[in-house]
Amino acid sequence: MSGRREEILDAALAIADERGLDAVSMRALAERVGVTPMALYRHVKDKSALLDALVGRLLAALLPSGAQRDEPWAERLRALARACRQVTQRHPWAAQLLFSRPAVTPDAVRAVDIIYTALLEAGVPESEVPRLERLVSTFVIGFAASEAAGRFAPGPLDPRGRRGQLPQSALPGHSRLAPWLDLPLDLGAEFEADLEDILHMVEAAARKRPRV
Repeated sequence: MSGRREEILDAALAIADERGLDAVSMRALAERVGVTPMALYRHVKDKSALLDALVGRLLAALLPSGAQRDEPWAERLRALARACRQVTQRHPWAAQLLFSRPAVTPDAVRAVDIIYTALLEAGVPESEVPRLERLVSTFVIGFAASEAAGRFAPGPLDPRGRRGQLPQSALPGHSRLAPWLDLPLDLGAEFEADLEDILHMVEAAARKRPRV
């Protein structure tokens, strides 16, 4: 990546951190960098390409170091999932972007390839790898998006608990689970437990491998 293009992406990240992803425009970016909007097009052809480049920049932070590449497949997937959650905690707007853009830049494709190779090493049949990659990616980004957006935070009318004073007869499942629903959330522990469940699913898919 050229120094100028890297400067442009740094500026786009800064705008998104300060004012949200919707504030990232070619005009705002040009003002931040100190050039005319037309000058940006030599480095980023349009806003769609800019957003794709931001996805690549975010996913580059997930790529493993040399030592991590030699770890067992499950450890590599754990590290990737945790790194993704950390990225969205630093940049709450990032989950929305990762959910809405395909992996088309080199760094984004490399991040997907980490999952592909881990699943192959786990023994998952090749025909099942794309489906399980989508499952892993959707879980990680979906959890991060829900956490960043506050979806998991209980509110005064949260139907998961009793705070909404909802009729017990209308929600028998909620009534039965009330003692558990009212417990404080530990999203870190929940993420780790969910991640282990996903890895168990990968192992189950590998056990279904057809015998030759």
